[in-house]
Amino acid sequence: MTQVIVQARGVTKSFGHLEVLTGIDLSVERGEVVCLMGPSGSGKSTFLRCINRLENPEGGVIVVGDHVMGWRESSGELYELSPKELAQQRAGIGMVFQRFNLFPHMTALENVIEAPVQTKQLTRRDAIERARTLLERVGLADKADAYPSELSGGQQQRVAIARALATEPYLMLFDEPTSALDPELVGEVLDVMRGLAAEGMTMIVVTHEASFARDVADRIVFMDGGRIVEEGAPDEILVHPQHPRTKDFLARVSGAHGPANH
Repeated sequence: MTQVIVQARGVTKSFGHLEVLTGIDLSVERGEVVCLMGPSGSGKSTFLRCINRLENPEGGVIVVGDHVMGWRESSGELYELSPKELAQQRAGIGMVFQRFNLFPHMTALENVIEAPVQTKQLTRRDAIERARTLLERVGLADKADAYPSELSGGQQQRVAIARALATEPYLMLFDEPTSALDPELVGEVLDVMRGLAAEGMTMIVVTHEASFARDVADRIVFMDGGRIVEEGAPDEILVHPQHPRTKDFLARVSGAHGPANH
């Protein structure tokens, strides 16, 4: 049985007079890895942030799991959630940002245990045990007591992934997780993400890493101008794109397509 984990219908979002999302429809099934690709300003990151209500869409609806994000239903009416209720709704969604956003005054271990202790009421002892397991999972068992300033960018991002996993999410969102890294550090983060995909984690990834998308994605969704212009299996999109904007973008990013494809 397939199960839809994310269902977005007619999602719109504007910042002032600028319409950033113009009616996004997308569904993601359990265990699926979907990569969002497209030029800067195409709405990818905004859409990702709308999924867990870091941004509030003006129109449309996003259902994650069994929840209409940001709302609760009672007697057929929808009511906007309080910040506390929203935090509970978000607990099943892990998010990894472009910038690592670690607490600089906390060790790697302390960064990872913070959310479970706050949101899941885990005992500190249980949270520490889980955090050590997660740090081992991302290859940083020996860095538990290191502060962010003592870690490379790739190591910080791997701590951020461990932190996102600490609340045992059923959905992981990644917003260009390698774009702030030096090129030689990108691989170590993508390897952790490949491992998560292999374990069946449902993932939505905003990325420019075409090779990662080719290896890991079940589906690539290409966005431009706040719209989904094309989606399909990695080979369909990366090797045989149909839409002129997709062809142009891939030619610029990878040089994989010659002038005839522009």
